[in-house]
Amino acid sequence: MKRQDIVRMANQIADFHKPYPRDEAVAGVAQHIIDFWDPRMRADLAAQLAEDEAGFNELALAGAKRVVAGQPAQA
Repeated sequence: MKRQDIVRMANQIADFHKPYPRDEAVAGVAQHIIDFWDPRMRADLAAQLAEDEAGFNELALAGAKRVVAGQPAQA
C-alpha cells in the first residue's frame, strides 16, 4: 500500500477520535487499526513507521505505535 494512503487513513481515524480524551482517542485509533486493517496493511504501517514518522498526526502516530508494538489498544 502506498505511504500516502497509510498516512491519510491513519490520520482520518485519528480525526474521528480527536474529540475524546487523549488516552481514549489513542486507544480508539489503535483498536480501529486492529479491528479493520488486514495484516498486510498493519505490516505496511509498521514498515512506514520504521522508515519515517512524518505526516502522521499526533493521535495517529500514538495509536499506530501502540499497534506496531503489539500493545493492547486499551492501556
